[in-house]
Amino acid sequence: MDRPHFRAYFLHPRFWPLWLGLGLLWLIVQLPYRLLLRLGRLLGALMYRVAGSRRRIARRNLELCFPLLDEAAREQLLKENFASTGIAFFEMAMSWWWPRERLARLAHIEGLEHLQRLQAEGQGAILMALHFTTLEIGAALLGQRQTIDGMYREHKNPVFDYIQRSGRERHNHDATAIEREDIRAMLKVLRAGRAIWYAPDQDYGPKQSIFVPLFGVQAATVTATTKFARLGKARVVPFTQERLADGSGYRLVIHPPLDDFPGESEEADCLRINHWIEQAVSQHPEQYLWAHRRFKTRPPGEPKLYAKK
Repeated sequence: MDRPHFRAYFLHPRFWPLWLGLGLLWLIVQLPYRLLLRLGRLLGALMYRVAGSRRRIARRNLELCFPLLDEAAREQLLKENFASTGIAFFEMAMSWWWPRERLARLAHIEGLEHLQRLQAEGQGAILMALHFTTLEIGAALLGQRQTIDGMYREHKNPVFDYIQRSGRERHNHDATAIEREDIRAMLKVLRAGRAIWYAPDQDYGPKQSIFVPLFGVQAATVTATTKFARLGKARVVPFTQERLADGSGYRLVIHPPLDDFPGESEEADCLRINHWIEQAVSQHPEQYLWAHRRFKTRPPGEPKLYAKK
C-alpha cells in the first residue's frame, strides 16, 4: 500500500470533533508515563461501568477459560482487564506521538537475534503474536529495532485511518502495510525474506477454520498459519509482550522459531498454536483482549455461548 498522505478533505467540518478529540489526547499523553498508567486505570474503571455489552462478553470468556477460579477471583480479573484496556488507550497515543527516544526507553526486548538470524539467511518470518491490550505499543517498540510488515484493515473514518497509519508507520520507514485479504502480497513479502506481524487468535468464522480446543472449549481456529508458512516458505516465530508491573515499561520476547512447522496436519498445527496461546495468555490474563467473542462460531448442533445482544 502507498504511504498515507494528508488531504485537504480532512479539514472538512464533519471531522472537526475528531480533530478536537485527537488534539486533546495528544496533550494528555505528554504527561509522565506513570501518571498515564493511573489515568488509564481510571478510564478502565469507567469503561467497566458503562460498557455493559463488552463487560458481559469478557466475563463470559473468563468463565469459559478459567472455570476453576471462583466468582470473586474472576470478577477481580475482569476489573483488572478493563484497567489494562483503559491503559491501552493511552499506550496507543504514546506509540503514535511520543518522540522515538522517549518511547524507546520503555522497551526491554529479548530474543531479537532470532529475527535477525532469519533475515540474514533470507528466510521469511511469520511473527505470531496475540491480541493483548499492549498490542499497539508492543508493535511500535519492536518496530523501532526491526523492520516488520503488517496486515492492515482500512478504518471507515478516513481521518482516523490517516492518523493511525501515520503513527504506526513512522517506526518502520521501509515497512509495508498489507490489506488483510491480499494473500498474494503477504506471500510475496514472506518469500522476499521479510517478517510480518500476524495474530491467529480470533474467531474469523467457519470458512477458513477448523474446531480444536482452546482452554478446553472447541474454538474455530484459522488454518492460515499453516498455509502461510508452507506457501511463503517461512518460519513461524512466536512473539509475546507484557506491561511490567513496576512501571518500567514493556518486556517483549521473540521466541525461537517453531520446529517442524508446518506439521503432519492442519489440525495438529492448530492444536499446537492453541496450546501456545493458552500458555502465553495464562502468564498475564489481565492483559489479554477478552472483550472479543472468541467462541462465537460453534460446531454444528452446539448452542451459542454468548447471550443475545
